[in-house]
Formats: sequence, structure tokens, C-alpha cells
Amino acid sequence: MAGHDTTRGTSILRQPKEVWAVGLASVVAFMGIGLVDPILPAIAKELSATPTQTELLFTSYLLITGVAMFFTSWLSSRIGAKRTLMIGLALIVLFALAAALSGSVEDVIAFRAGWGLGNALFISTALATIVGAASGGTSSAIILYEAALGLGIAIGPLLGGLLGTVSWRGPFFGTAVLMAIAFIAISVLLGEEDRAARVPTRLSAPFRALANPAIAILAAAALFYNIGFFVLLAYTPFPLHMEAIGLGLVFFGWGLSVAVTSVWIAPLLTARLRRTTVLVTVLPLLTLDLVGAGVFIDSQPGLILCVIIGGMLLGVLNTVLTESVMEATDLPRSVASSAYSGVRFLGGAAAPPLATLLAAAFFPAMPYYVAGGSVLIAAIIVLCGVRQLARVNSGAEPLLVEAEAITAGELA
Repeated sequence: MAGHDTTRGTSILRQPKEVWAVGLASVVAFMGIGLVDPILPAIAKELSATPTQTELLFTSYLLITGVAMFFTSWLSSRIGAKRTLMIGLALIVLFALAAALSGSVEDVIAFRAGWGLGNALFISTALATIVGAASGGTSSAIILYEAALGLGIAIGPLLGGLLGTVSWRGPFFGTAVLMAIAFIAISVLLGEEDRAARVPTRLSAPFRALANPAIAILAAAALFYNIGFFVLLAYTPFPLHMEAIGLGLVFFGWGLSVAVTSVWIAPLLTARLRRTTVLVTVLPLLTLDLVGAGVFIDSQPGLILCVIIGGMLLGVLNTVLTESVMEATDLPRSVASSAYSGVRFLGGAAAPPLATLLAAAFFPAMPYYVAGGSVLIAAIIVLCGVRQLARVNSGAEPLLVEAEAITAGELA
């Protein structure tokens, strides 16, 4: 299988209980990304906030998540993965409750930043934990992780839409409850790792990792890619002009598309094509989709269709980018994940307020066109760095040559 190390005959669903515990908690953690999406217009109305102020709910969350990502491997290598995960979940519970009880948009923005700190501790450590504990190889682990991401992103907006019909505070209370359940699940099901097996990571390790050409290329590509990702996610609720439940259903479909293509379509593509080939093919398709969103911004059905198609493309890209980072170097996976994720989330932090500012300064479709251009830059970065990314395609060519030889033999 090109680009994969999945052990044949091993079911992706046959995983240790630790993997399922972290995976289910990851679903809840990723719900936090899209949870506020359906209630952005409601928050703007109830708290007398501008669209740019409400977009800062994403920015404060993603900015702190991105910065903290650089230090999570240092912390987890000293106190252990389980404690790091539990601290992250506890922080999310605390700040989600605080956001629910807030009386101003500035308070909500501040508490979302604290939520982002907890999110960073959890997400970076969760990926490394799943990859280390899963059976069936790295690819199986990453598919499970991306499935959790997709399900979380799908359920988050739906839950946000349903609870948002009662009050904009509802989704925050809901997240606090679900994260408390995840905290209990991790504490019960995830065992303590062997302290003797821990290798303390230097504080500078993620920054030094960015000096590695492969990690630097993938991180830079992910930064520009994430601008497109979060323009589609965070800006679209405003031009759609829908109630919270309607927005929740639209982005539930979007998140479901992310999950489906992460789990089923991405492995099919990387089984036949090199990972870099998939990236330089699908990234331009996402550019076209974002341009399409700009063209159809005044057509609700057209814009919804672009959102769903965008979800399909994002699912493939998320999985292939994450797999590439995990396989690109001999660096500890927690270090590679911290370095890559830190840069990636910083790109996402810039996108939401940039979108509303562009819309106000130019015209409503402008954010989509800029996002499309940003994703195209990501494709160019990958294309120019194909030689440095040779390792992420390791094993692809021999298997492809073997398959071609077998096919030729059958046709002879």
C-alpha cells in the first residue's frame, strides 16, 4: 500500500482500550473548534459585538493553542501523557464554564484563550498517544485520529446549533459537561506509562524541529492551508444568513464530509498515489472550491454546496498532511506534532478576523478569493519541496512498480 504501513489483516477497529478512550475524548475536544460557529450571529446580536469581534472567539482560541503547542512535548515528556491530557481537559472544562457565565464579548474572547491552552495540551498529546498505542501501524492510528477530528467537527456545530436555539450560552455549558465526562474516561481507561521509558524533551526541541527541511515545508504549507480552512469554517455563517439550527445542520454536513473522506477516501488515494501527489492535486481543488464559494456567495444553495465539497477536500488533506508529518523525520512524534501543529494553528488564528476585515474593506466574496490564493500557495510550497519530502513517500514506488508488473503479467 503506497504511503501506508498498515499491517495487513489487522482491523482498524481492533484497538486497545487506551486508544478508544483518547479517541472518544478527542471527538469532544474537536467539537470545541466548530461549536461556536452556529452561534456567532447570535453572540454578535446578544452582546452587541461586531463580526470581527465575534471572529476573535476563534482567534484567541487558535492563537493560544498554536503558541502552547510548541511546549506541550516538553511538558508531556516530564509529567507523562495521561497527566498532560487530564490537565488539558480540566482547563477546557474550567474555561468553557467561565465563557458560559460571561457578560461581555471581551470576556468570552479571553476565556476562549484559556480554552485554547487546554486544547493544545490535549490535542498534541492525544495524537502522539494514539500513534504510540494503536495497532495496525501509524496510518491506522492517524485515520482514527482524523476520524475523531471529523466527528468532533461535525457534532460540534450541530450541538452548538441545537443548544444555541435556547441560548448562546448553551453550547459552552454543553462542552463543559462533555469534557468532564472525557476527563473521567481518560482517568479510568488510560493507564500510567512507564516513567523509566520517558525521554525528556528539550524546551527548544519543537523550534529546532522547524529547522528540518521536511517539517518546515509541511508546517509552512499547513499555515497557508489553514487560512483557507478557517475562512470556510468561521466566515461562512455570516453570508449564509441562517438561524443557529440551520447553520448547525450545514456544518454538521461539512464535518461529516471531513470524517468520511478522512477515513475512507484518503487511504484509497494514498494506496495508489504518493502523498505529495495527493497534496499537490487536492490543494488546487480546494482553491477552486473557495473561489466557487466567492462566486456563489449570494446563492444560499450554491454556498452550502461549496461548504460540503470543501469538507470532503479538507478531510483528505488533514489526513495526508498529518501522515506526512509523522513519517517525515526520525524526530519523536510528539516533537514533530508540536512543531507542525503550532505553526498550523497560528495560520488558523489569523484567518477569521482577516476574513471579516477583508469583507468590510472590499466586498463580501473577497475573503474566499484570498483564502483560495492562500491554499494555492500551500500547493506551490509542497510542489517546490517534493525532493525534501521524499521520505513521506517511502515505500510507494517499489509497491507501485510491483503492482504495475503484476498488472502487466495479467494482461499479457
